Amino acid sequence: MDDINNKEDIQYLVESFYSNALTDPLIGPIFKEANFVLDAHIPTMVSFWETILFDVITYKGNPMLKHLELNRTVALDPIHFERWMKIWTETVSKKFEGPLAEKAIIRAKSIAQLMEYKIGKTQVR
Repeated sequence: MDDINNKEDIQYLVESFYSNALTDPLIGPIFKEANFVLDAHIPTMVSFWETILFDVITYKGNPMLKHLELNRTVALDPIHFERWMKIWTETVSKKFEGPLAEKAIIRAKSIAQLMEYKIGKTQVR
């Protein structure tokens, strides 16, 4: 297996991930409730991961704010982040192997943990 080597690999990874996530029985409904538009989201996520993995600054945005906003519409719980991470890890590992594939998993995990923590702090207990 090859590592993640270019933008086309990221495109494949992001499209594969969302193909799995949108049909997942736990997190798929979140996308539907949030009126998720896949065609608009894919280029944003490709830019996001291109920025993270290749240090090419093509992404400009704040994913934390987007997820805090989403949480106001659909409550995001720890189990959702766990499932997101499971699908992401499986998607990366199915096609890629190497330092950038590992980086994609490690960075996703740290991002998910931070989002879960910050969203948890905003929810009324």
